[in-house]
Amino acid sequence: MSKRILAYRRLNDQQLEQLRERFHVDYFGKLESPDDPAFREALGEAHGLIGAGVTLTPALLDAAPNLEAIASISVGVDNYPVDELTRRGILLCNTPDVLTETTADTGFSLIMSTARRVVELADFVRRGDWKASIGPEQFGSDVHGKTLGMVGFGRIGQAVARRGALGFGMKILYSNASPKPALEAELGARHCELDELLQQSDFVCAIVPLTPETRQLIGAREFGLMRESAIFINISRGQVVDEAALIDALTSGQIRGAGLDVFEQEPLQADSPLPRMPNVVALPHIGSATHETRTAMAQRAVDNIMLALDGKRPLSPFNEEAWAGRFD
Repeated sequence: MSKRILAYRRLNDQQLEQLRERFHVDYFGKLESPDDPAFREALGEAHGLIGAGVTLTPALLDAAPNLEAIASISVGVDNYPVDELTRRGILLCNTPDVLTETTADTGFSLIMSTARRVVELADFVRRGDWKASIGPEQFGSDVHGKTLGMVGFGRIGQAVARRGALGFGMKILYSNASPKPALEAELGARHCELDELLQQSDFVCAIVPLTPETRQLIGAREFGLMRESAIFINISRGQVVDEAALIDALTSGQIRGAGLDVFEQEPLQADSPLPRMPNVVALPHIGSATHETRTAMAQRAVDNIMLALDGKRPLSPFNEEAWAGRFD
């Protein structure tokens, strides 16, 4: 009897056909809630999961006694209890590399749009308020030649830094990462402690994974160290930032502005002041949201789950120790 896969994120017809050629597939392309009775029933028979956006709790894992492997259509794994999965011998795979450049594009677009006040001034034109040459009250600030501080310097952070250093002649500082001499030579980057980065950067870009150590890494104290002219960019996870402290810093003029693709609660709450603040560019978590990249991420997940359920090494296992000894 063929193994069963439970898919709960949109896959294209070709990807579904790939899975159905070898497995029984229960497909929930628009899953509203993991409490859906049909979903829970399928979970009880699933050997593999493929999807994203659902927080897998130990209780959900208890409802999946046959589960062998999970292919997440994401890089971040904060929706998964990794230690618990490893303890149960369940392999988790993710999609690193596939979305690096696209997410870096999003990050740099936030740098540009906040610095040059693109959204605010586009609205200015749309409202019909542009009736004379603009004056200093509408001026933005330069990006080229400024200092870009990267809080986190993994694949995506490095890609953002390359855009800044090689495209805009920016000075690169980085913290919350191990020293990377090769990149320092390539980009002229310098490793430093977080406090120094915050004090010296014109743009502070957070791109760290969400862990107990990075939760609310940037709060009132950290915003207090930043320059009044500084712009804060977050393309990591909303919980990396104390959002109340960010709102206070933006309201008081402690920092000049913020470009945000992620928030503490998503979708963003209707009463949040952030999208109505003129010095904020707020996006609906679009980091990897292009047709090309989302298709590639889903394909990586399809490849991962097919390989795993065939007993072969996936392309990108996250907790390989869960299957210690099962791979050559």
